[in-house]
Amino acid sequence: MSIKQSVCIPILPQDVMPRERLLDEIAAIGYPAIEIWQRGDDFEELCQTAADCGLQLISMIGHDSLPDGLNNAGNHDRIEAELRESVDLAVAHGLRALICFSGNHIAGMSNEEAIANTVAGLRRVAPYAEDNGIVINLELLNSKVDHPNYQCDNSAWGLEVQREVGSPNVKLLFDIYHMQIMEGDVLRTITANLDAIGHLHTAGNPGRNELDDFQELNYSGICRVISDAGYDGYIGHEFRPRGDLVGGLRQAFEICNVD
Repeated sequence: MSIKQSVCIPILPQDVMPRERLLDEIAAIGYPAIEIWQRGDDFEELCQTAADCGLQLISMIGHDSLPDGLNNAGNHDRIEAELRESVDLAVAHGLRALICFSGNHIAGMSNEEAIANTVAGLRRVAPYAEDNGIVINLELLNSKVDHPNYQCDNSAWGLEVQREVGSPNVKLLFDIYHMQIMEGDVLRTITANLDAIGHLHTAGNPGRNELDDFQELNYSGICRVISDAGYDGYIGHEFRPRGDLVGGLRQAFEICNVD
């Protein structure tokens, strides 16, 4: 089984080439799909341009505010409304998944309460996601380098939330770069929890750059093992190229294009 690959567009430098040319280059490499973060005024145009280039738009962030997220019960009305709106938009444009966030630690709140709040918030929207065939992925992020104080910064925390929600449409976005920073042992964790993982992200560590020999993760080996283990979702490249943009994307595709 070949690994399905996508490219996260917003992390790439935006001033190197026109977007249509960039998407043409991505498609020419062999990528079938792209991802975005927040939708903006050009969302409809981006969807159309991607389609014209033969690319599917598969994932985007589903609600506002990464640091002020689901662990705060006071946000649940807002986040539920935003996720429902995003589900509708995903259905209309053929997206498969939305991303959500725990938020940062809240002073005085126990870990158990934060998990319970996150579970409660996701349970409010899980049935709507199920009815519409959209997966909501809670993202694991590092709190050591890129997102100080983020709460869902380890796989155990995210897995506990995913289990307690109990929905087949609520899973984890396991970002290999972020979890390498926080806990390592990424292959064992991924393969032991494939049913809980809805999406994977990559980047070289340290630096969040290309998947080359100047970083510590063996992405060819990672992709081979997870493919053999039966992972059938996407692995999305979310790195900042140090050098040639198209060359970096081509290299990543070739490294991860295993059978």
